[in-house]
Amino acid sequence: MARTLPSDRALFLRLLGETRPYALHLVVVFGLGLLATPLAMLGPLPLKIAVDSALGSHPLPRALQFPGLPPTHQTALAIAVGLMVAVTLAKQLQDLATRMVRAYVLERLTLDLRARLFLHAQQMSLTHHDRQGTTDAVFRIQKDVPDAQSIVVESLFPSIAAGFSLVGMLLVTARIDWQLALVATAIVPALFLVNQHYRRRFRGRSRDVRNLETSALGLVQEALGALRVVKAFGQERREQERFVRRSRQGMMARLRLALVEGGFGIWVSLMTVAGTAIVLFVGVRHVQSGTLTLGALLMVMGYIAQLYEPLKTMSRRAAGMQAKLTSAERVFTLLDGARDVVDRPGARPLVRSRGQIAFDHVTFGYSDERLALREVSFEIPAGTRVGIAGPTGSGKTTLVNLLLRLYDPVEGRVLLDGLDVRDYRLEDLRRQFAMVLQDPVLFSTTVGENIAYARPDASPADIVEAARAANAHDFIARLPKGYDTAVGERGMTLSGGERQRVSLARAFLKNAPILVLDEPTSSVDLRSEALIMEALERLMHGRTSLMVAHRLSTLEGCDLRLELDRGHVLTTHPAGHAPRALEGGR
Repeated sequence: MARTLPSDRALFLRLLGETRPYALHLVVVFGLGLLATPLAMLGPLPLKIAVDSALGSHPLPRALQFPGLPPTHQTALAIAVGLMVAVTLAKQLQDLATRMVRAYVLERLTLDLRARLFLHAQQMSLTHHDRQGTTDAVFRIQKDVPDAQSIVVESLFPSIAAGFSLVGMLLVTARIDWQLALVATAIVPALFLVNQHYRRRFRGRSRDVRNLETSALGLVQEALGALRVVKAFGQERREQERFVRRSRQGMMARLRLALVEGGFGIWVSLMTVAGTAIVLFVGVRHVQSGTLTLGALLMVMGYIAQLYEPLKTMSRRAAGMQAKLTSAERVFTLLDGARDVVDRPGARPLVRSRGQIAFDHVTFGYSDERLALREVSFEIPAGTRVGIAGPTGSGKTTLVNLLLRLYDPVEGRVLLDGLDVRDYRLEDLRRQFAMVLQDPVLFSTTVGENIAYARPDASPADIVEAARAANAHDFIARLPKGYDTAVGERGMTLSGGERQRVSLARAFLKNAPILVLDEPTSSVDLRSEALIMEALERLMHGRTSLMVAHRLSTLEGCDLRLELDRGHVLTTHPAGHAPRALEGGR
């Protein structure tokens, strides 16, 4: 069933709700915007004074007749020039103040929503990111959020202020010549109909552009993330061609959108030009009949130009607003995405686990068509070293994912200290685990900060102690800046063995009761493997430890062994003892 898209009104109301913490700032922005109306009304006045009073014989407007000033042509000209300079300066100051306050509010709104969306994207299930790709979330956070937040600050409020200007210009024009005001407003219904006709087309085209831009960015991220593979196979040109093909689709979508915008702009221009021409024709006839002075006609034409400018502004913003509403729609779709793994109502706190683990008839699949685990049951006493072996795709990593509640089982229960892991607070549950992966994950910061990632408040002495325990201190001390040395993106300035020992130091620093080791020595040399295994012995002491490996020789020191095949636990036995079948296995 197709997803129901939110209406413009629903999106506007939600965006207004996002601005509530900055309501006072928005009132200031709106107030400054309203100042543009009287300043715009004063704009044509110097020209009228120059024509009617400096060149002609009409008296100055009563508000500008100052006691002591002779009513001469020179006085009228001086007042016209002074008024022109004062109005221009006031306009510039008003524009500067409006820009600064508007920019401040927009940046704060954008930062707040980006932060919330970033946190929510991290909390979304791995299934969501596996299906959508991380690039989609990155694009929405970086590109769609500022576009969405600019709707209220840069489109909605300025359009309302433009509406006030429109009403003000009409009232002043009607006071001068009501027939010209009536003629000038005749194009408003036509503009409204054209706007409604193009609105849906703008939204659909904008959605196509956003989706294709996200796809092209995904190709860039994928190629650069696998740059070593791309270079090793000499496929730089091929990746460029893929990017160009996808970008060309985006280019064509943007051209189609530009064509729609151009067509809309032509209609708006034609209607405003037609209105101006009719006003000019009628106004000249009124001057010829003596019912209107030439200066008054020039003033009216100035007002008409400014009257149509708000109409053009509102029409253009209505067009651009559809593209931004598409961004808002994409932002709220991600923000409203349900998380698969959440705390249950009344979830229990957990300070430190004993480390007793059990799987009770657990079944799980990443999709409905393929199950990764089938009716798996076993028990692991606290403090046990467990080896998990099996071929690729047998479900080894899935066991760990379920234990950390990265996913929840389809059937059955995962137990920690006798309680379903879903009964614990998620944050507390994951604090019980330290992980050392086959491909250690380091961040593009310093060595010390990477170790302290497990415990950001750790002291320098604690970090050094953890590094010593992981046999990492000696090589870190030889780095150019020691613990303050930047490791580069994903830690690529370090060797594989060095990255693994930094990862081990992080696990030591966390001091969690349960340790998960996923092939920690499979991609390092023999010397590094010896150092890592020595550190692992220290790290596993007194902890429940789960070591995932393909090679059975790696698991020789384990107290218990689980062997998986096609989602079933086949055997479990102490190392060196005869295997026995598990419940649910085969």
